[in-house]
Amino acid sequence: MSPKPSRLALALLAALVAVPAAPLLAQDTPEKETDESEVAQLATITVTARKREETLQEVPVAVTAFSEQKLEDFNVEDLSDLDAQVPNLTVYAARGSSSTITAYIRGVGQSDPLWGVDPGVGIYLDDVYIARPQGALLDVFDVERVEVLRGPQGTLYGKNTIGGAIKYVSRALDADFGGRVSVTAGEHNQQDVKVGLNVPLGDSGWAMRFAGANLTRDGYGENLRTGQDVSDKEIVAGRFTLGYTGSDRWSAKFTADHIDDASAVRGARMLAANRFAPTALPLDDRYDVRNGMPNVNDTVMDGYSLTLDFTLNDNWSLKSVTAQRESDTETNIDFDTLPNIIADVKAFYSDEQTSQEFQLNYDAGGNFTGVFGLYWFDGEAGGTVLNNFFNLAFGNTNGRVDTDAIALYGEGTYRFNDQWALTVGGRWTDEEKTVDIFNQSFRDATFSTPLATLSDLDDSVGFTNFSPKVSLDYQATDDILLYGLASRGFKSGGFNIRANISAVPASGRPFDDEVVTTYEFGAKMAFADQSWFVNAAYFWSDYKDIQLSIFTTIPNSNPPAFFGDFTNAGAATVQGVELELFGQLSDHWVLQGNVAWLDAEYDEFISGGVDVSGAQKFTNAPEFSGALSLQYIHPLANGGEIRSRVGYSYQDKVYPTTDLSEAIAQDGYGLWNASVIWQVNDAWKVALEGNNLADEEYRTTGYNIGALGILTGFYGPPRQISLTASYEF
Repeated sequence: MSPKPSRLALALLAALVAVPAAPLLAQDTPEKETDESEVAQLATITVTARKREETLQEVPVAVTAFSEQKLEDFNVEDLSDLDAQVPNLTVYAARGSSSTITAYIRGVGQSDPLWGVDPGVGIYLDDVYIARPQGALLDVFDVERVEVLRGPQGTLYGKNTIGGAIKYVSRALDADFGGRVSVTAGEHNQQDVKVGLNVPLGDSGWAMRFAGANLTRDGYGENLRTGQDVSDKEIVAGRFTLGYTGSDRWSAKFTADHIDDASAVRGARMLAANRFAPTALPLDDRYDVRNGMPNVNDTVMDGYSLTLDFTLNDNWSLKSVTAQRESDTETNIDFDTLPNIIADVKAFYSDEQTSQEFQLNYDAGGNFTGVFGLYWFDGEAGGTVLNNFFNLAFGNTNGRVDTDAIALYGEGTYRFNDQWALTVGGRWTDEEKTVDIFNQSFRDATFSTPLATLSDLDDSVGFTNFSPKVSLDYQATDDILLYGLASRGFKSGGFNIRANISAVPASGRPFDDEVVTTYEFGAKMAFADQSWFVNAAYFWSDYKDIQLSIFTTIPNSNPPAFFGDFTNAGAATVQGVELELFGQLSDHWVLQGNVAWLDAEYDEFISGGVDVSGAQKFTNAPEFSGALSLQYIHPLANGGEIRSRVGYSYQDKVYPTTDLSEAIAQDGYGLWNASVIWQVNDAWKVALEGNNLADEEYRTTGYNIGALGILTGFYGPPRQISLTASYEF
């Protein structure tokens, strides 16, 4: 049973009820013009889903975009808060971390954060691909918009966007001096400070922008042995941008960003007593633990990018994006959540990537527009994982994976007339992965005296892929766009860095890349003089060689031991329907929502020479999900306004891991959220916001390792009420 609502929660709900009759509202104030309404703004939101600027309603792609104001209205603090607001999107913090991302779109993704395994949803920060999930659950501050592209984006975005892409676009440089400061206080001693400052350098055309965030919160739980917080937040992040925008022929922008996540480990609930420690019964609180390992889960990520734009002539423009990123992580994973040493894992991750993209755009104002590009990527990811089982068996996972990839792409749109347009594109990718694996077993927990070599592998594997796209668009009326498309994406194969070749020789063989071919039919529609928008899509995907992370028990091991293995599952069919709604009910009331249906089924899954596809299920793929939000907007006499919102989101049953454990599976659940935002004037704003107001208990993922008696679940955040004051100048 959920706890009773807190006083802050009751205050928030009371404020929602009181807003329409609040005495400070100016009932005789002239209403906002329709074309300035919340919904009308939708038609003018600019996105770069096709690497050229288009409005959201004219781009024939399944994309959801959030402006800075919408991110604020929905209290989006990091990318995981987008989960319910985008059809068929699942995104959350991976297992025991707070900033490592797990993202799935339309049932396609990857939950294994180890190097050597690539994500299935691409994360992009200002046009730069973030190759590793550590630190990629980006916090939202000083942002212009966030775009979520659904379905394979293999033509323009390349490998590892097989499920889709999440694009984080920070605020642009400005010719005027200005900035914003916000301070947030909330439950669990939440104390957040976010700043953004734009400084033009005289009349030179150069400007600087500083953005930073210091985000802290006490833990949702504690380690009952040590009294230390778990599931807390301690993140410092910043961006510095220097750029030139003083010419209409060229521009330049250099950006440096930094993230330091010193949050403690995430708490997890033991769902059943471990048979190797039967007297340690599960705890009542879903976040408390009794871990015996250090409370350390640190990630530091740095990035640098240089973007150059040139207008070559009236028809052609050239863009260059040069980037370098690196990150280091230390994490302690106490799988059993007990002081007993049953499965204690200490891991060190590091990665470094360099990329270069040249993008050539053509637009002569005629029937044809196009974008063409060259992309190069060099990445190195590696580390060491130290495994201690029962304080009797000691081993490591050690090595690195080097990736070299080059791609050529192009996409062009030809307009036959005002109604019909054909888009054709393709991307050719050539990639090589080189692996160096050296896994050993050791005498004791010092990991200093080797006993045996489990894997010693130096190998490489190459992948060549062509990902085409064809789209036909029909502008039925000024307000209705219909489109049909076929597109393909792929996710790189590679080697299992955890391989135990001495016990399971097959674990040293490379696994294949996976490929999705999607056929989609969609409509983007506006009604009632563009006061209502309805976007709909149906898709059918042929999904082959699905990469799955599984646990394999080491034969004849005593005590029982396992290692993380990797396999390709064969083939599957994924289809679904997505519907997004934005409506102006009246001058004051706005309705927004989405609903998604997803049918993901394996057609072939060979295990031990037997097709077990009928018994298998997709992970992170709820059959039904949706959200509905009702917002009341009332102008004030001084030009300000009050925006109050209440929202509800729901998702069906989910299996978060490939073992399909019913004990870890999360049944259908719903979350209530609400906010009251008082735009005092052009400068001041106050927001009272609440997430998960009913304090619903819901799992995002977990572990079920039968050989070690481990059954644990990781839970989403509890009820959180916060108050934010911001000043913009």
